[in-house]
Amino acid sequence: MIGIISFVGFTALVAIVSYLATRNTNEKSSDGYFLGGRSLTAGVIAGSLLLTNLSTEQIVGLNGSAYKDGLSVMAWETLAAIAIVATAIFLLPRYLKSGLTTIPQFLADRFDVTTKTITSVLFLTGYVVVLLPVILYSGSVAISGMFDVPTLLNVSNSTALVICIWGIGIIGSVYAVFGGLKAVVVSDSINAIGLLIGGVLIPIFGLMAIGDGSVFNGLDTLVSANPERFDSTGNAGQEVPFSTIFTGMMLVQLFYWGTNQQIIQRALGAKSLAEGQKGLLLASFLKILGPIILVLPGMIAYHYFDGGLASSDLAYPELVRAVLPKPLVGFFAAVLFGAILSSFNSVLNSSVTLFGIDIYKEHINKNAPEITVVKYGKIFGICLALAAMFIAPLIANAGSLFNYLQQINGIYSIPIFTVIVIGYMTKRVPAIAAKIGIVSGSVLYIISQFWLGPLKVEKALTLAKESGVTDPTALRLVEAEAYPHFLHIMALLFVLNCVIMIVIGLVYPRKEAFILKYTDQVSIEPYKYVKQFGLVICVIVIGIYAYFAK
Repeated sequence: MIGIISFVGFTALVAIVSYLATRNTNEKSSDGYFLGGRSLTAGVIAGSLLLTNLSTEQIVGLNGSAYKDGLSVMAWETLAAIAIVATAIFLLPRYLKSGLTTIPQFLADRFDVTTKTITSVLFLTGYVVVLLPVILYSGSVAISGMFDVPTLLNVSNSTALVICIWGIGIIGSVYAVFGGLKAVVVSDSINAIGLLIGGVLIPIFGLMAIGDGSVFNGLDTLVSANPERFDSTGNAGQEVPFSTIFTGMMLVQLFYWGTNQQIIQRALGAKSLAEGQKGLLLASFLKILGPIILVLPGMIAYHYFDGGLASSDLAYPELVRAVLPKPLVGFFAAVLFGAILSSFNSVLNSSVTLFGIDIYKEHINKNAPEITVVKYGKIFGICLALAAMFIAPLIANAGSLFNYLQQINGIYSIPIFTVIVIGYMTKRVPAIAAKIGIVSGSVLYIISQFWLGPLKVEKALTLAKESGVTDPTALRLVEAEAYPHFLHIMALLFVLNCVIMIVIGLVYPRKEAFILKYTDQVSIEPYKYVKQFGLVICVIVIGIYAYFAK
């Protein structure tokens, strides 16, 4: 009962503070609703970025990967810091100079409206079909299990799951659809504080559990028991082989932090370039600390349970259940609930923005006043949320979806990133090259990753098993050697798409060179120490890798 009271209390506190902070924002205009009136400050931007990035599929999934592979999976967190620095220094000044509300808006200016529309549809498809339902499903599994909802309500597991899905979906929709971006980022910032506190408590209590009450004894025990697991350089057959850091890993990070609408929208709402850059730098520093929350608990769980869990995905929830004092369960559940809501309402708010600005205003009603654009954006958001709530329960029967989530995102991430990079780095590559780049990138990736790759892997595994190979680790190595890692495939296709677009630009260049125009929406005077702080962060990341490299 204490857990439920603390859960409801903390959740209500976040809602009340968010309402008080946003009640005077003019959300009848596009800037007011979609970008928080371009008034966001560094701390709010950093907090929102942190919470938008974190949700149950990452907290549970990445710790599960650490349970299985050890420290090498920290690449998903630490390398993000370098990508955020690159965004702050190179991309954000260009975005704010152009006065962008959505990333596809740049593609309309640089290429044409059709390119922008194709990109927006790709973003929306990825959000609706994959991201929103996965966030709802994984979050509902966590909340249902933490509060034992089936027993609490005397219903079946599947019914409890549906109840949680609709509960999270409705609350998240209220924040995102009716509150606009400012309500999202304010609630994110409050939850970020709770997540940092709750997230750090788990490894602390975990280390105390294996160190006879001492955190430092627990850390010594963890390192001495399995020193090979504290290796920053992943091997073949693991989730993040070291070589992928220099190929597709950095491309995925740059796309996610620099061009993904759900993430970069927070920086686009900055009151000035300097505030946006400071927010991004603060977020990048926090990402360096991310492995404490997203990797260390999984490694503690491996030692605590002696590697005996039935599934690596159980590592985090089982560790929480085993080491967290009962009075803190409600608070931690509220924090986790905030992380789930954050990811859901952030994606939903970005989807509403993409539809309102890039589709409704562009193709349905060109002369629509801003209040009408916001109105139909909200209607679309409600429809989107309902669709995601209906789709989410079906994921229970799609077992491979979680395993291939990162790979599925590659269908649209690398093609879009390629077009944006070429758009900024060249002046005469034409619109037809962008369309061909997007289509060819998506089609070639689908063929490579979901047809050719599985065929080769299945053949290699069949031959290995016929030869008497049964050890799971050996089979993982066979699978890894049968076909290039999907991050390598992304890098190869990125280079190929760039070459295709540049060649088309040389043969059929656009008549006039593209010139980036300054719209004077906000001050674009940069933060004077952005490069110095960015360099420090990059050196810290490289130092961490060097220290833990075996």
